[in-house]
Amino acid sequence: MTDTSSSLRSGSLRRRTIVAVLALVAVLLVVLSVVVDVALGARLRGQIEDRLRDRAAAAASLVGTVDDTDLADRLSYQGLSVRIDSAGGGSVVAGPSPEQLRSGRPNGPGAPPNERSAPGPTPTSATAVSVVASSVSGDDELVTLRSILSDGSTLTLTASAVGVDETLAQVRWIMASASVGVLVLAAGAVVLIVRATLRPLDDVSRVARSIGAGERGRRLRPTRPDTEIGRVATALDDMLDDVVGAEQAARDAEGRLLGFLSDAAHELRTPVAGIQAAADTLVRADLDGPDRELLAAHVAREATRASRLVDDLLMMARVDRGLELAPVDVDLRGLVEAEASRAQLVHPSLRLDVRVPDAAVAVSVDVDRLAQVLSNLVENAARATTGRGEIGLELRVAADEATVVVADDGAGVPPTERERIFERLVRLDVARAGGGVGLGLPIARGIARAHGGDVRCLPAERGARFALTLPIRSGASVRSAPDDGDGAADRPVASADAIV
Repeated sequence: MTDTSSSLRSGSLRRRTIVAVLALVAVLLVVLSVVVDVALGARLRGQIEDRLRDRAAAAASLVGTVDDTDLADRLSYQGLSVRIDSAGGGSVVAGPSPEQLRSGRPNGPGAPPNERSAPGPTPTSATAVSVVASSVSGDDELVTLRSILSDGSTLTLTASAVGVDETLAQVRWIMASASVGVLVLAAGAVVLIVRATLRPLDDVSRVARSIGAGERGRRLRPTRPDTEIGRVATALDDMLDDVVGAEQAARDAEGRLLGFLSDAAHELRTPVAGIQAAADTLVRADLDGPDRELLAAHVAREATRASRLVDDLLMMARVDRGLELAPVDVDLRGLVEAEASRAQLVHPSLRLDVRVPDAAVAVSVDVDRLAQVLSNLVENAARATTGRGEIGLELRVAADEATVVVADDGAGVPPTERERIFERLVRLDVARAGGGVGLGLPIARGIARAHGGDVRCLPAERGARFALTLPIRSGASVRSAPDDGDGAADRPVASADAIV
């Protein structure tokens, strides 16, 4: 079986957040250090190259005015290695050698003096000379600029880049020290910020523990329900309301079940006790004639009563579990009139007034179940009138709904009891004399709701009024309800308005 439940990853959210933020800051500091190192190194080498280009441009302006030796001396004053190769084949070298620049000792002992490999040209009248082409080369320790002047000579300038590496090393040390300090400060700040940010989660934990300890009324009630934690808190409050409501509903259902079992046991105890007493008397006493027949009739009556109660309890269980109906299209008028005929036979002293429309009222119902609903409503009215009052049955049709109103002229139902009487084994004091056990109305409502309708107790000026509502099947072909042959359908019907 696949487990579709999700689980939260273990570990401290606070610790993971702090570590993640500090790791991000560390990565950003490393990236910043690399960028600064690369940019600063490129900038420093660019400054050296710019200085060499400036020297080359100055040399081009001096060519022809001074000899090559004097020019090389002037260019080497700033620690540059200078070499001038004239077009005539002579060359002049001045300043420290490239090896001395690489070793970082440009002015150390052993620096070669300016030398002339071949005689250079004697300066004549000034002639404009410019840099025709130049190229930069070198490595990490030297930068070399080679320029070709317009007079055909080649000027080679070499500068040391050792200072760049020293500067970058100092900058790296400073950046490392600053990064460590920034990480320490960031760690402290992140700890405080995360602790303050996640404090609502601690409140959630405290409220959850208090609710688990029995304080079911505690709620988070966030002041900012539009934030992330606010939405979580709101969802938890809604979940707690549902859980507490379900818990209370379960307790109420359990209480009703226990009460139902207690009342059912009490109701069953009376007929069982009567049967036991009568049976014991029949066994132990030597009775003949009328006395024995009386006790036998009592046993049969109490057994019937117990059997009816058991049947009602089984019916309630089926209603709770869900009734299996066998609906057919039938004319509701025939069911109402058949029930009126049955009630007249069972209670000859009742005065029944029935009112049904002229047109057929098509409904799709389980005939036996619906007949039980009508029988329960009429029997309830008969008990309320002690079997000698007036009962009205009226069938009304409105839009897509049919309503059967059962009214009596009995003691009526108080407004505060109109819903409670549909609970199991609930009986009003005025109805106890009738012998009911308080299951007829709950069964009637359960069957009606299984058909998509309902049973309600309506307000009444006199007596009680119960309404059975059912959906109408428009255009359905109907069949007549079973006729008991007493001519109820041909009997004049009177209005029930006078009764209710």
